[in-house]
Amino acid sequence: MARMNYHHLYYFWRVANTGNLTQVANEIHLSQSAISAQLKQFQENLGVSLLKREGRKLILTSQGKQVLEYADEIFSKGEELENLINKGIPSQSSHVAIGVLSNLSRNFVESFTLPLINDKFTTFSLQTAGLSNLLDGLSSFRFDIILTNHNIELGQQKGIWHSELVSRQAIEIIGPAKPRKARKFPQSYADASWVLPSQNSEIRSAFSIACARAQYTPNVKAETNDMAMLRLLARDSGAYSVMPSVVVRDEVANGLLYVQQSLPDAYEHFYAVTLAKKKITPQVQKLIDNAKSDITVMT
Repeated sequence: MARMNYHHLYYFWRVANTGNLTQVANEIHLSQSAISAQLKQFQENLGVSLLKREGRKLILTSQGKQVLEYADEIFSKGEELENLINKGIPSQSSHVAIGVLSNLSRNFVESFTLPLINDKFTTFSLQTAGLSNLLDGLSSFRFDIILTNHNIELGQQKGIWHSELVSRQAIEIIGPAKPRKARKFPQSYADASWVLPSQNSEIRSAFSIACARAQYTPNVKAETNDMAMLRLLARDSGAYSVMPSVVVRDEVANGLLYVQQSLPDAYEHFYAVTLAKKKITPQVQKLIDNAKSDITVMT
C-alpha cells in the first residue's frame, strides 16, 4: 500500500463525523467536488470502501467505522502535539458526545452529566432524538454514549449494543396539594383527575398494572409522551400525575407540587448504551460509574 495521505484521512475524518459533505466543504473552504475527489482517491489507495450514500446522507461502512476509530485517535493526539508545541504542556482536554432519548427527564440528564459540568478539562454535547436515530448515531460514532429508558440489549441478536442500568427511580404520585395524612392507593384518589404519560411508556404501564390490581379506573384528563409537557401539566392542571420525583424536582422544592406517595413496587429504569466492541473512554466510564453509585439512593 502506498504511503497514507493524511490530508485525505483528515477530509474523511471530518466528513465521517458530520455525515454532511456540504457542511465540511463550507468549514474548510474547499469545493464539494474537490473533497469528493480526495475521498475517492483515499479509498482507492486503501483498497476498501469507507462511505456509502443513503439518500442525502453519507453512511460509514464497517471498514469506515474501523478507520474512523483510528482517525479519532490520530487527530486527538495531533491536537495534543500542537498544544505541546504552542504552550509547552500536553493537552488534557476531551469531549464527550451524548445522545438522549427525546422524552427522557431533563433533570435526570442534568444529574447524569454533573461530573462533566464540574470537569474543567472536558467539554460535552447533548443531542435529543428518537431511539432509532440515537442507535444510528452510536453505530456511526457520532455519539460516545446514549441515554434511554429502554434496555437495548433485550432481543438483540448480534450483540452490537451494551446496555447498562445506571439509575432506578421510584415512580411516585405527584399532586398539587400537600397531603394531610398518609395516602393509600387507590382509596385516597376516588375523585381524582389524572394527567399521565402515554400508553407505550414504562411509567404508564406500571400505573396501569397498579390500577388493575386495585380494580381502580382512573379519570384521565390528559396524556402525553413528552416528560417536559407532563411536568407542566402536573404543575398547572390541578390534576394528579405519576412520575419519578426527579422530573419535578424544582416544583417540589418550591412547594408547587407535592409527593403524595410512591406507587407500589413501580420504578422507571434508565440505561446508558455504548457500542459493545468499542473501548469506553475514561470520561464515559466515569459518568457510568458515578450514576450507578447513586442507584440505591435514588430508589
